[in-house]
Amino acid sequence: MTSTKTTNNSHALTDRLRYVEASPTLALAAKAKALAKAGKSVIDFTAGEPDLPTPEPVKQAGIAAISQDRTRYTPVAGIPELRSAIAGDLNKQRQTHYSASQVLVSCGAKQALFNSFQALCQAGDEVIVLSPYWVSYPPLVRLAGATPVIVETSKRDQFLADVARIQAACSPATKAIVLNSPNNPTGAVFDEERLVAIAQLAHERNLIVISDEIYDRLVYPPARHHSIVQCSPALVDQTLIVSGVSKTYRMTGWRIGYVAGPQTWIEAMEAIQSHSTSNPSSISQYAALAALQGDQASIAQMVEMYQQRRDRLVKGLNALAGCWAQVPDGAFYVWCDVSGLKQPAAAIAAQWLEDALVATIPGEGFGAPHYIRFSFPVSLETIDEGLRRLSQWVAHH
Repeated sequence: MTSTKTTNNSHALTDRLRYVEASPTLALAAKAKALAKAGKSVIDFTAGEPDLPTPEPVKQAGIAAISQDRTRYTPVAGIPELRSAIAGDLNKQRQTHYSASQVLVSCGAKQALFNSFQALCQAGDEVIVLSPYWVSYPPLVRLAGATPVIVETSKRDQFLADVARIQAACSPATKAIVLNSPNNPTGAVFDEERLVAIAQLAHERNLIVISDEIYDRLVYPPARHHSIVQCSPALVDQTLIVSGVSKTYRMTGWRIGYVAGPQTWIEAMEAIQSHSTSNPSSISQYAALAALQGDQASIAQMVEMYQQRRDRLVKGLNALAGCWAQVPDGAFYVWCDVSGLKQPAAAIAAQWLEDALVATIPGEGFGAPHYIRFSFPVSLETIDEGLRRLSQWVAHH
């Protein structure tokens, strides 16, 4: 007689997965795309990526890499030319002195962040994360075994960090602090004085600073981007700068990010990457090299275009009863307070998608349940139609 053993497959999953859920931004963007594919006229404000195509010279560099058979493995940390170009670009923009050996190229900035936490954080460590935060920060911290400590910001302070609150949240276990300027989802840009104060606190407490600057070139005048290593050059030996080509050069699908910092840290992250993905796509690396070395004029043109869209969207949202939107100084998101609509943001976002076919991202995943994020790399006509639909929805609710 044969016995049958029933297995609960969930027992095979590790404990760390209790703290990790699928990205809510990607999930809702996928749902909006599915509706559109089914023939629905969806106005999509979900995706965190430019709508403009990759610049033609960059595309041609990728095609040339294929034609020239640059399709084999590269060094784990990236081709030397790209590492050198990244170091040079950082040094030009931030008045730093990084060498190519202090740069690691990865499969997107998200992997650069993953490598950073894996190399520097472990069980018993605490990491300061400012709220609202990009949805992946807390899971990435937890996957490293550390504990995220959330420090809230407020719209009264334009969602900028209160240094006194950060200091109060620090404990003997605090290992690092994550900065994100320009910020996703709020669009807030840290001012120089605030960064100097954070740098002083980090120096006094010997904190690692992980500075996510992926939106550094998407800043709207008169605001200016400042990096903490510019404001406090002495902090460079305890800071990681994370960025990539996705937003600036419209290369989200090419998956090239990077991190710069102390060489011993970079070497540790290279070792981690050697056992996970190995090198990023060789083709994408040569395209990224062309982006960094090519004409930069299209960046200013993109910023000017997005500023027009930002202003149109903010004005329209602030005309809706129950909504309040801050004017973002950077990135391409509008962060909208919907508490006046008397429902959780998740419920409102679900109704907007169901009733008005307007797709947005509720703030729960960003640590702010009364807000909704609008991504505005869409045409002015799309913004106007989305606002028209939302105005009708609000009028009937």
